[in-house]
Amino acid sequence: MGINHWPEQDRPREKLINQGAESLSDSELLAIFLRTGTRGVSAVELARQILLEFGGLRALMSASRTDFCKGFGLGDAKYTQLQAVLEMSKRHLKEQLMRDTVFNGAEHVRSYLSSQLRHAQREVFAVLFLDSQHRLICYEELFFGTIDAAAVYPREVVKAALQHNAAALILAHNHPSGVAEPSQADVHITDKIRHALDLIDVRLLDHFVVGDGQPVSLAERGLL
Repeated sequence: MGINHWPEQDRPREKLINQGAESLSDSELLAIFLRTGTRGVSAVELARQILLEFGGLRALMSASRTDFCKGFGLGDAKYTQLQAVLEMSKRHLKEQLMRDTVFNGAEHVRSYLSSQLRHAQREVFAVLFLDSQHRLICYEELFFGTIDAAAVYPREVVKAALQHNAAALILAHNHPSGVAEPSQADVHITDKIRHALDLIDVRLLDHFVVGDGQPVSLAERGLL
């Protein structure tokens, strides 16, 4: 039975309008993106099959063009549409962040860092450079590594802070495994960078580890 024959409260579009996007499952959200299913298969069922094949939304959204377009009728049109949606989301979150101070928009910081780093397939170490009012100057990805580690050099962080005339920094990096638990290496490099920044009177506010869930704050854990 097609979706248009389902009870209205069960249809993804109507459910989104009446209850909000957060009420939808991953497959329902993807079904709205797909718009239509295939012969004998509803958009929701097709979405379930795609998520099962890829192993979830995270893997689907970070898939290469080749992998994305392999089956299920997902061609270049859907791939470019998805990339456009992801980029619009990043820019929207950045605009929100730049309109507010970081401390007044902690959830915006988490959302923005997740949008930038969650789907990276290798480890990326990034920095939010802030002015004296803790407003965003810029976001910059400084170091890139394998799936296991990234080589991070405190002197390069200091150099970039001086170039941007930053008064404060927030560090962030992703764990491609999806597990956002800080490691001892994360704590160690954070401490080294904090001491290096102290020498130029730049404050290190936090270091976020990005995985599948909410980014984990080292400051909130008492590790900074």
